[in-house]
Amino acid sequence: MAENKACGPLDKGLPKIREAVCIDTNRVYDSCADKDCLADLRVYFPPQCQEAVDRATGVRSRGVELLNVFMDVEKAPFNRGCYSVDVTFFFKVTVEVYSIASVPPATLSGFATFSKKCILYGGDGSVHVYSSEYRADHDDAQLIPTNTNPRAKIQVAEPLCLDAKLCRPCDCCAPCCDCCGPIPRCVRRAFVEEFPADFGDAQKCEKAVAVTIGIFTIIQLERDVQMLIPAYDFCIPQKECSCDTDDPCEAFRKICFPVDAFFPPKETGGCCTPSGGCKPCGC
Repeated sequence: MAENKACGPLDKGLPKIREAVCIDTNRVYDSCADKDCLADLRVYFPPQCQEAVDRATGVRSRGVELLNVFMDVEKAPFNRGCYSVDVTFFFKVTVEVYSIASVPPATLSGFATFSKKCILYGGDGSVHVYSSEYRADHDDAQLIPTNTNPRAKIQVAEPLCLDAKLCRPCDCCAPCCDCCGPIPRCVRRAFVEEFPADFGDAQKCEKAVAVTIGIFTIIQLERDVQMLIPAYDFCIPQKECSCDTDDPCEAFRKICFPVDAFFPPKETGGCCTPSGGCKPCGC
């Protein structure tokens, strides 16, 4: 099949494959998988929540949610065809803080960040891509120009909050992009409380919350390419669209009577004695 360089029917020796077709798709040039344990990440809270943290004597994690991931791809120096991928994670962390034994804990939400870098192979070369969209009896719409530079893609499983503790602000693991600058809009929208514009001065606090988060990730570097692939046939749906909505009683009638629930079946592998041994059944 590798000798067939053009689209069209294949040899008769491959009856299951109908033809070879050329498609424009994303090809993964390189990828890596990681299992990261992000220890002692500082959680940043709005000012009104930070006041409760300063008075707290204990903390317990309630959950963590991945808000967004920022990625940046740059050419790696002295490595032809390789690119560095900078990844920044933004987490929403929910904790319970305790201050007085007789008072219920307060549930607070803040955010934590973490940055990492990896080197992946993405190939050389790039071309500009211009395209249009057909319009009958009108000038075709010119789409936004693109290119075939490598693009990074990341897949992240649901993060796990492994631990939470109170500590001094200087004892937390400071991320590479420490939160002294503007907070991304995607992070602000996830909270009801407002974060200050000058976040660095507002975080001069007595106590901080540090969390440990576990994440599983797959990072890919891909390009737009044209590939020749074998095709079996057009994927025409065989199932008809159904709009029937059965009433509850009709759906219940289709359920078989649970005979085993009323009359448990007898064992067929032999009879077991009270001492733990088994002997053949006489019935």
